[in-house]
Amino acid sequence: MRRLRFNGTDSKNGGCPAVHEDIGSGEIIVQGRPLTAPEDLAQLQHFGPGDAAVVVPRELLVNHGPKEMQRVPKLISLEEFGQLFRHFEHSAWHLETRRGYASDREDDGYGQFLATGQAPMDLDSDWCQNIRRQTALGKYVGRVRVVDNPPTEGQLFLLSYARCNAATGEDARNLWRDDAVRAHLPAEDFWIFDSRLVAILRFDDEDVFHDVEIITEPAEVLRYCQVRDAAVHASIPYGEFAAQFETKG
Repeated sequence: MRRLRFNGTDSKNGGCPAVHEDIGSGEIIVQGRPLTAPEDLAQLQHFGPGDAAVVVPRELLVNHGPKEMQRVPKLISLEEFGQLFRHFEHSAWHLETRRGYASDREDDGYGQFLATGQAPMDLDSDWCQNIRRQTALGKYVGRVRVVDNPPTEGQLFLLSYARCNAATGEDARNLWRDDAVRAHLPAEDFWIFDSRLVAILRFDDEDVFHDVEIITEPAEVLRYCQVRDAAVHASIPYGEFAAQFETKG
């Protein structure tokens, strides 16, 4: 079975036409209004008996089609990545989809969580101080964390740590993985800054954070912004989610 990723649509009502991409092969799937008139089909060159033709606006391919044969990742250093959180103008938003993070397990607070069931509130850390400064300026910082059912140990740690996120002014939200699948969210970790730049966080199989890929191509950024909107719509504030989990447990 193909693994298709929705790239976008120019339709005002969310229907056809649209462009999808096969994640495995890189092939592009275009959906649109079928071309069926015999006199029109007769004008198509190399049209075989098993082929189908669809009609789409030129803008669809311009806005949502690939712009290069192969994407060449643009990587930035971790220092450059850190500077994005100090210099964004109005919004920074994160989708977290992994089942755990090696950096969390190496944190002193992780051991405290395992011992007490409660992650520490370290509002004096560099991260918390900066986010508090940014939100105090009226900037929006938010995240949606995807959680398995039952949650992993790492996800429970982050659910407890969300108290700290919220205390800095973040909009911390969660949703179950089944709901994320129904909302067609990708299994990617990324940040969106100012709805113009996407930072893809890349990890190895041991959950170790390795590098950051930057995307600035408008059509790709738009696709990630649409993912953000879907994730926020499907999720709930972390406090409500934690209460829901306690009810299920």
